[in-house]
Amino acid sequence: MTPHDSERDKWFDTLRHHTEGSEKSWMTAFLLSVFLGLFGADRIYLGHPLFGTLKLCTLGFGGMWWILDIVLLLLGVMKDSQGKVVRRPF
Repeated sequence: MTPHDSERDKWFDTLRHHTEGSEKSWMTAFLLSVFLGLFGADRIYLGHPLFGTLKLCTLGFGGMWWILDIVLLLLGVMKDSQGKVVRRPF
């Protein structure tokens, strides 16, 4: 094994970590976002309690943050607290 092999292995491990999907359920996150998103339930579920509390205190910044989170989930770019994308089932 050459030094280049270990660097390549580290690079692949990093890439694999960043492309893995979240263990959180997309459907649960989506339903929480639609029905309780104004209160931050979706962010708390995804492991972001600070953002969830902020969203609760501001009622989703008057609904704008609430709608943005729904759109982010629909586009498949919402991330959990580990930085993994919550993957859509479709």
